[in-house]
Amino acid sequence: MSYAELHCLSNFSFQRGASSARELFERAKRHGYAALAITDECTLAGIVRAWQAAKAVDLPLIVGSEVQVDGGPKLVLLVEDLAGYQVLCRLVTAARRRVPKGQYRLLREDFAEGTDGLLALWVPADPASEQDGRWLKSLFPGRLWIAVELHRGQRDADRLAALHALGVALDLPLVAAGDVHMHARGRRALQDAMTAIRHRTTVAEAGMRLFPNGERHLRPRRTLAELYPPALLAESVRIARRCSFDLAQLRYQYPHELVPTGHTATSWLRELTEQGLRWRWPDGIPQKARDLAEKELALIAELGYESYFLTVHDIVRFARSRHILCQGRGSAANSVVCYVLGVTEIDPDRIGMLFERFVSRERDEPPDIDVDFEHERREEVIQYIFERYGRHRAALTAVASTYHGAGAVRDVAKALGLPPDQVDALAGCIGRWSDTLPSAERLREQGFDPDSPVIRRVLALTAELIGFPRHLSQHPGGFVISEQPLHTLVPVENATMEGRTVVQWDKDDLDAVGLLKVDILALGMLSALRRCLDLLRIHHGRDLALATIPAEDQATYDMICRADTIGVFQIESRAQMAMLPRLRPRRFYDLVIEVAIVRPGPIQGDMVHPYLRRRTGEEPVTYPSEALRKVFERTLGVPLFQEQVMELAVVAAGYTPGESDDLRRSMAAWKRHGGLEHHREKLTDGMLARGYSAEFAARIFEQIKGFGSYGFPESHAASFALLTYASCWLKHHYPAAFTCALINSQPMGFYSSDQLLQDVRRHGVEVRPVDVRYSDWDCTLEPDKRGEFALRMGLRMARGLNEDDAVRIERARAAGPFFDVADLCERAVISARARELLADAGALRGLAGHRHRARWAVAGVEERRPLLGVDTQPRERQAALPLPTVGEDLHADYATLGTTLGRHPMALLRAQLRARRCRSSKELPAIPSGRNIVAAGLVVGRQRPQTASGVTFVTLEDEHGMINVVVWRQVADRQRRPFLESRLLMVEGKLEAENGVRHLIARQLHDLTPLLSSLDVRSRDFH
Repeated sequence: MSYAELHCLSNFSFQRGASSARELFERAKRHGYAALAITDECTLAGIVRAWQAAKAVDLPLIVGSEVQVDGGPKLVLLVEDLAGYQVLCRLVTAARRRVPKGQYRLLREDFAEGTDGLLALWVPADPASEQDGRWLKSLFPGRLWIAVELHRGQRDADRLAALHALGVALDLPLVAAGDVHMHARGRRALQDAMTAIRHRTTVAEAGMRLFPNGERHLRPRRTLAELYPPALLAESVRIARRCSFDLAQLRYQYPHELVPTGHTATSWLRELTEQGLRWRWPDGIPQKARDLAEKELALIAELGYESYFLTVHDIVRFARSRHILCQGRGSAANSVVCYVLGVTEIDPDRIGMLFERFVSRERDEPPDIDVDFEHERREEVIQYIFERYGRHRAALTAVASTYHGAGAVRDVAKALGLPPDQVDALAGCIGRWSDTLPSAERLREQGFDPDSPVIRRVLALTAELIGFPRHLSQHPGGFVISEQPLHTLVPVENATMEGRTVVQWDKDDLDAVGLLKVDILALGMLSALRRCLDLLRIHHGRDLALATIPAEDQATYDMICRADTIGVFQIESRAQMAMLPRLRPRRFYDLVIEVAIVRPGPIQGDMVHPYLRRRTGEEPVTYPSEALRKVFERTLGVPLFQEQVMELAVVAAGYTPGESDDLRRSMAAWKRHGGLEHHREKLTDGMLARGYSAEFAARIFEQIKGFGSYGFPESHAASFALLTYASCWLKHHYPAAFTCALINSQPMGFYSSDQLLQDVRRHGVEVRPVDVRYSDWDCTLEPDKRGEFALRMGLRMARGLNEDDAVRIERARAAGPFFDVADLCERAVISARARELLADAGALRGLAGHRHRARWAVAGVEERRPLLGVDTQPRERQAALPLPTVGEDLHADYATLGTTLGRHPMALLRAQLRARRCRSSKELPAIPSGRNIVAAGLVVGRQRPQTASGVTFVTLEDEHGMINVVVWRQVADRQRRPFLESRLLMVEGKLEAENGVRHLIARQLHDLTPLLSSLDVRSRDFH
């Protein structure tokens, strides 16, 4: 007997469905089903994954959704054709938009606009309402069935008889359905746990919320034949045959209103390009640039992408009109057209990349451009897009947030009733960066018995839950903009953030269906660069932009080769700093490689060391074939970029451009969904057929898997390299302005304000303290005695101070200098809390003297009395108070400002550290490599790159500079407490030096934090 399952939930019915679409389709295919419907509750969030799974096993997908009408019946809506799909999207959108995120409310009146193209299965309550049936029959004439769902309950026979009688009474047909929640009975325990998680209770206390048995799985057809009359099973297949809709039928259209009257999209893009060519080259347009622009415009017109480029240009035009710095990157961004439209600041001739590498007629895929904006002003751009196109045509894309190890074990342990302290301890065993279950040894360390049935059950269910979608969150800035209303393509729902709406599809799913996405992303470095360029304009009289910063400055490259890169973009991490003296960038394309090479993809694919050896001449540059020379010549025969992998597949394995693009998608998704293995055989066979060795094919495939972890496209690396160079040039030539801009843009990057200030002081810049007589909210520049500029710390540095109080201080000071603390408080009308914060931060030192006197002064300030004028406020005589000690000032500085301009705390502790044989950072250059030493410093950062080795780079700071410590996983696991909790860390280990880079390889860790007493030093951990 043939059967199609028409009511099935995947794990995109969050905390309800206990199986993925892939598992469901593979099991349905194995059972010989005729089709499978995915009917997640009031959502189509998982339907693209289901579509891909259906194609993979060659089993028809029926698109649908389960809904509960508010105060009415429960329905399973199935899509018959494109019109029905659009109706379903409209219904889901209406139900989701009227309530907060995560909820829905579908009203009877939502069906008033029609239901053409939708089939409906009615799942009657017990007892059933004939009135509901008559209403539904009027809504779905000839398209309504009563769903009969039998799960071996005691009253199955009675239920079947009652539904049969209902069908006779209303003249409605019956159909068999399964209310499937899992692909196999073995997921019953996980489904129960998810039910408890959803209801915020435990499995033991969930009671009637749990299903009475495990029958809601994809059952064999012979089992179904025992439960259902043959006619009901046959009816399911008849319904399935009516459902002919396929997601491939969706047709996206670009927005068209950007074209002014009298122009077509083609002619207007050409006009803007001509304007841009004259803007970029005012002294004459180079013939090469014009030829490239003509070639690109012809390809854009052939593929019909003009509206895409016009859309991106319009967004960038708005940002530039508001003085918001931005920089485009992505597959099409590094083109002459994007350069002259202002989307990117990279002259393509500077890097010599070809447009066809990113926009290809053979691949026939939409171009991809991400635009980074200042992180503090991106919201202005987002709201512009909403206003420009309306919420019915523009929305953010979603991200399907998935369970990771710690979150999964927390939810499962709570559901199984473990007490909170054990829940926390179990989550700690996994750690926040891992999806690997803890070892038996690790469990025993935390007091758990790994052989305990409860612990084994928790870990087994956790393993199943890891990787499951947990909820839909909004993408950081991926926008879908459409000519037609979005709800005709995909449902739209509210985001958690006020004023935001999101489509229900994950960003990767949009690519699969061919919807346009423009990423409107936030980048802190752009905020800092814009502020720095403003400071140069005001204080140095230099009007620069990203595109006009002097190129190929060798003094800047000298600084980069010394790894003097604290605070710059992309090459500021410890791993990058270790690479810089080895790679020694001397030109822009070297920076492109530097940005891309310190990534999990090249590292795990074992591409880094061969490249370095070839670059230094230790190994000859060879190519597997002359055909691959062109692909790999720029990177010395080593694949470093995602685009090279795609070209390699075409040249060496005979892939078509479309197949190579499928390889790219598989690389991007294989960590989450698998799907790379089917390429292994195809790549290997193709390479062997073209004369390449099996060893070469195996090595290439392992490198491709490395790129799946994180491979950087050359186009993105080039855009980032431009920001890297700009930030390095500014840091080298204008260190005060650059650091000032960085601190005003915090929080961002790897380094705290304290580290940035310590670094700029080591570079000879004078840093002046927070002072209400001179400080604005932001840090500022002031002329120093050498004719250069000092950095004045801003009031923003005072922890807890409100910007409104700072603005009032600025305004009052503009009217005249402050006489004393009382005068400040009266004229600036600042709160009592703000007075205390300013006194503790030392910001009143210029008006009151030292901190003790400032605290006394603010304590004596009384609130202004309405009946008394300012001149009648009493002035108290200043009491004689002792000076704070150096230690008291130091502790107060760190507690209130997070930094100190006085003596470094390590200088005060140096005598005690000498007694422990600790060397300072100043001594390390003179110590031979391989020597065992002891060193100590404040922990200012812990960085764990996403590499397989599990190494953590710990940065220690002392009074002279930084000490780089390498902590291997086994050392970190063995000495977890000092590794994670120390603020002052002493390390015993071996000093290793290579190419000017020094690392202390940790063997033993000691927590010396008690020496700091209550000093508030905070580290930046695990970026």
